[in-house]
Amino acid sequence: MASAGGENLEKLEDMIVRMAESTSAHVRAAKEAIGTVIFGQDLVVERALVTVLSGGHALLVGVPGLAKTKLVETMGIALGLDARRVQFTPDLMPSDILGSEVLEEGQGGKRSFRFLPGPVFAQLLMADEINRASPRTQSALLQAMQEQHVTVAGARHDLPKPFHVLATQNPLEQEGTYPLPEAQLDRFLMEIDVDYPDLQAERKILFDTTGAEDSRAKAAMTGDDLIAAQRLVRRLPVGESVVEAILKLVRSARPGPEAGELGKLISWGPGPRASQALMLAVRARALLDGRFAPSVDDVLELAEPVLKHRMALTFAARAEGETIGNVIAQLKARIG
Repeated sequence: MASAGGENLEKLEDMIVRMAESTSAHVRAAKEAIGTVIFGQDLVVERALVTVLSGGHALLVGVPGLAKTKLVETMGIALGLDARRVQFTPDLMPSDILGSEVLEEGQGGKRSFRFLPGPVFAQLLMADEINRASPRTQSALLQAMQEQHVTVAGARHDLPKPFHVLATQNPLEQEGTYPLPEAQLDRFLMEIDVDYPDLQAERKILFDTTGAEDSRAKAAMTGDDLIAAQRLVRRLPVGESVVEAILKLVRSARPGPEAGELGKLISWGPGPRASQALMLAVRARALLDGRFAPSVDDVLELAEPVLKHRMALTFAARAEGETIGNVIAQLKARIG
């Protein structure tokens, strides 16, 4: 009986390895397809794909004109997802995103309400400049992100699967922005900084985007492929050293004794949702890299985008010029 059990375990492991090899090839093909359109943002593309593979949502932060919208559109094509875009403005209402009920008159003069679904009923939603909308509209979208369904006039409407939101946010110093509350920021698996491209990338952008031909990505996956990849991410084994690194990092990012001297700089820190996000993200990054188990290096690489929107510094720390990035770097140094 024991040998039969051992054989079954080996078969299961072989099946997971074969699935991982096939899925990893699909995902890398999608990354390459996106890279034919988006130049000089390799890290942004990688982190956006890691977020989607983890089944989460991402917040892209950067000034206008850095191809954030183009990235989401291109990801939709490469991953075979129905992608839509909503431009957030101060007068946008929750019903403009979720949908609304309209009164219709049918045959025989009978009247009835019919639900008209809003743009949130997409597999990949681009929430452009999310911090320009009112808090009420922001919270309507964030509730849909968390619960995977919307309720309109008392009726529940399930969102399509997979469902991912990639929201863009202008830097908070700009005019007319409403900062997202801490509890709503926590709904995003990662905050991804989009910086200016380097000289060579910008040179390539100049030539490739101002010519007669407009380059478009090719589909490398389907929605079903993505759902299968997300299931596989949750089945990848995680070594004890990686689990310990995640727990140590997240717990030391909170005010209290585990942070040591750095605890005096931290006003509030990440909750268990950050540990969950990091656990999924390191597995997804390993799969994207063609590996079947994550390492401590994956934890260190993804620590900042997973943690920085889930913690804040004290007023005294900010007055002394400390930054969240610097504090996270010091926390990472303790792990090695």
